[in-house]
Amino acid sequence: MARGHCILSHGFESGPDATKVTALADVAGRLGWTHARPDYTDLDAKREVGELGDVMARLQRLQALAQAAAERGPLVLAGSSLGAWVSAQVTLQVPVAGLFLLAPPVRMGAAPALEAARVPCSIVHGWDDELIPAAEVIAWAQPRRARLLLVDDGHRLSHHVTAGADAFAALLASLSA
Repeated sequence: MARGHCILSHGFESGPDATKVTALADVAGRLGWTHARPDYTDLDAKREVGELGDVMARLQRLQALAQAAAERGPLVLAGSSLGAWVSAQVTLQVPVAGLFLLAPPVRMGAAPALEAARVPCSIVHGWDDELIPAAEVIAWAQPRRARLLLVDDGHRLSHHVTAGADAFAALLASLSA
């Protein structure tokens, strides 16, 4: 029997088979969690809606998936960049056991500022993130007492995929304890 379910949301102009979400899916499966990787590429392509595609439709899609999953048992939401933003926002509407964020945008244009339910949260962010200053993520994480791993990397965290997967494994292990 699965320990719970993880929904892993890719970043903008990425996809469900992206390196980081694939690494997270591998970790979830290895630790006995089922997982899903929604595909938002159709929504990201809708540039006429906004600079980042149809963010609100992305949010609604994740919320519907999360609601259905939460009714079946423990749920963890995880995401990278825009996927992190929608994952955090959905925790305000759907009960989750934990939240995992890679390079989360604290502020994103006209969209609401990053917010999340007070649940166990782990974050991996690059010191040299060219889109989201590390100081903003530190300030966001501090009052939540989120576990925060800052790495010598940029926004894509391409040099720290394994470190991100290890941090995700630690979050899942702490929820299973």
